[in-house]
Amino acid sequence: MLTIRMNEVAIKALGPSCAVPAAELAPGLRELVAEGIVRHGPALAFARHAAHVRAPRSGGPDLTAWECATSSFHLDDVVPIEVGSLADEPVISAAAQVVMLRHGWGFALEVVRLVRALPGSVAVRCIVGANSTNGTFRFHRARRGESWLSPDVDEFLGDKLIVVDSGPASMGGTPW
Repeated sequence: MLTIRMNEVAIKALGPSCAVPAAELAPGLRELVAEGIVRHGPALAFARHAAHVRAPRSGGPDLTAWECATSSFHLDDVVPIEVGSLADEPVISAAAQVVMLRHGWGFALEVVRLVRALPGSVAVRCIVGANSTNGTFRFHRARRGESWLSPDVDEFLGDKLIVVDSGPASMGGTPW
């Protein structure tokens, strides 16, 4: 099962735009896809990151937070957009935010594809955000009772958010 949620500011910003197809993703995002996602102990991680961080302990305090911290990166570092500056603060135009959202959304669909290719059923959540100072991507395995994000994506007024959830249909829908 695949579910895509967006907050109202993301829907308004994207308009009829949709995800960037995998072949058109920014080179840095295509590299991460090519390297893959692995099980790293009880968690999921980008293959490139798993080689550099110790796997979390099973049953640790918050595997979701560990995965979000390990998988998080700035889209504005890898997506070709222009970032201005105002008093040493980055300034990202509304149009550039849409470009980051589209690349992040396309990348999230690729992450879902990679996770689905892993042995066993794994539910995963990808979170794409963009605002006037940065864009972010992160993912985590979906676990009951753990969430990095508030269920109401419209609470994030300053950020444009896209949340892509994927999980086994046998779990009766969204497992979180």
